[in-house]
Amino acid sequence: MAGMNRRAALAGMGAALLARPALGQSGWPTGPIRIIVPFPPGGSTDAVARLASPGLQQALGVPIVIENRAGAAGSIGTSAVARAEPDGNTWLLTFDSHAVLEALLPSLNFSPERDLVPVMHIGGAPYVLATRPDKPFRTIADVVAAAKARPDAVSFGSTGNGTVGHLAMTLLGQRADVRLTHIAYRGGGPAVTDAVAGNIDLIIGSAAVLNPQIAGGRLRAVVQMGSERLSALADTPTMQQSGFDGFLAEAWWAVFAPARTPAPVIERFHGALVTAFREPKVVETMTTAQQARIVLSSPDEAARFVAREVEVWGKVVRDNQIKPD
Repeated sequence: MAGMNRRAALAGMGAALLARPALGQSGWPTGPIRIIVPFPPGGSTDAVARLASPGLQQALGVPIVIENRAGAAGSIGTSAVARAEPDGNTWLLTFDSHAVLEALLPSLNFSPERDLVPVMHIGGAPYVLATRPDKPFRTIADVVAAAKARPDAVSFGSTGNGTVGHLAMTLLGQRADVRLTHIAYRGGGPAVTDAVAGNIDLIIGSAAVLNPQIAGGRLRAVVQMGSERLSALADTPTMQQSGFDGFLAEAWWAVFAPARTPAPVIERFHGALVTAFREPKVVETMTTAQQARIVLSSPDEAARFVAREVEVWGKVVRDNQIKPD
């Protein structure tokens, strides 16, 4: 009888131990949640994170802390999430530059593919090529013709070496067989200032960054790089409409979790993200101020999207031996 009681007690202890992870997951969250943005405050990624924060807090019932950990092309903040405990308390909300981290920084101390799992592709806005209105570039054909006539004489500004804007213009140079001069800036503000002043011929930036200047008449859009025209730039053709089939370049935002984060936790956080980004005020801000196409993908769809971006832009980095600033 004593042996039977002991075996029953051990079996009960085993069942309780096995049940603990499930109970822990079902009880999540139990405290504050950090969303790490690997860029400084004031940029579009920071703005998107802060837009979602109130809705997430309401949906999950715990404080949401937005933590900016900038530096090294976004790799410092991204590394912090990759190395965080997979307990659902730390998440990454990042920008399109995530797709080129491994190609641009081969000495990373983590693997974006192995150490992080995509949770959601939030959405994106097309890259736009623009110029000061008194410059002679009205179409992408004008840009190509000028670059053919004067190799290396036509300049464009971007927010830095290895950014998707820079890579898109590098790809344009390959496709059109022209040489353009790249001027790398540390942020959209200085690049826009120089473009408006006429110190550079062209600027490549997301629609969110450039549309205020275009709407105000200080810049003129030359071409947009999305799959279809934005309503705010209805008169500006896409690259595909300009003869560059399959040419797409979009600024995008996505959420990632540390690898091995429990699936039920990811599922619940994903649901909270959907709720937060479907708030009418958030939708209005995203579609007007950010000029964004809202996606709110599933984790599987996000994984496929990110894999495609890594393949396309990583190849441009490697083919052209592009290094960070």
